[in-house]
Amino acid sequence: MRIIFGLGNPGPEYEATRHNAGVDSLTRLAASYQKHLVRRPFSNYRSCLVTPADGHPVRLVFPLTFMNSSGEAAKRVVKEGDEVLVICDQMDLPVGRMRLRRGGSSAGHNGLKSMMAALPDGFARLYIGVGRPAEGVSVIDHVLTHFSDEEARLLSAVEDEAVSCLRLLLDGMPFEQVAQRANSFHAS
Repeated sequence: MRIIFGLGNPGPEYEATRHNAGVDSLTRLAASYQKHLVRRPFSNYRSCLVTPADGHPVRLVFPLTFMNSSGEAAKRVVKEGDEVLVICDQMDLPVGRMRLRRGGSSAGHNGLKSMMAALPDGFARLYIGVGRPAEGVSVIDHVLTHFSDEEARLLSAVEDEAVSCLRLLLDGMPFEQVAQRANSFHAS
């Protein structure tokens, strides 16, 4: 099974915040297949199955734990041999940029730390840029804020391109080609 996680925090107070860029992108990907993420009884995540052009289903998953415990859902969903990709926010990228990589460190991202603990064999990542905090603003305050109107416009463009790149990847385009396209994109 191929599984794509979109990281974020559950609850209306976190919707459209910087920390939810991962789940927002995942939700757009689901919508591009005319699907919605649904919570099953007794589960700690929302998910749906989509079927790309290659006919092999892909599970899209939003952990309903808070960001720092995202890996709890991964433990319940991922089985040995599954291919996993995680979409999350990244402060080291400006708004309007993204980066697709096969692996890497957590770079201090607590959601990635939790996923790495749950999935020690590794996973690919699609980072969505949310920019660095302004002088005097804490990291926590920064990632829990909403985007300015201009940033929201750039974010929307990069999320649209992220969906296009993910669909190409799911349809069979080689990872390196999709990564080159994703990593060179710059919303303006």
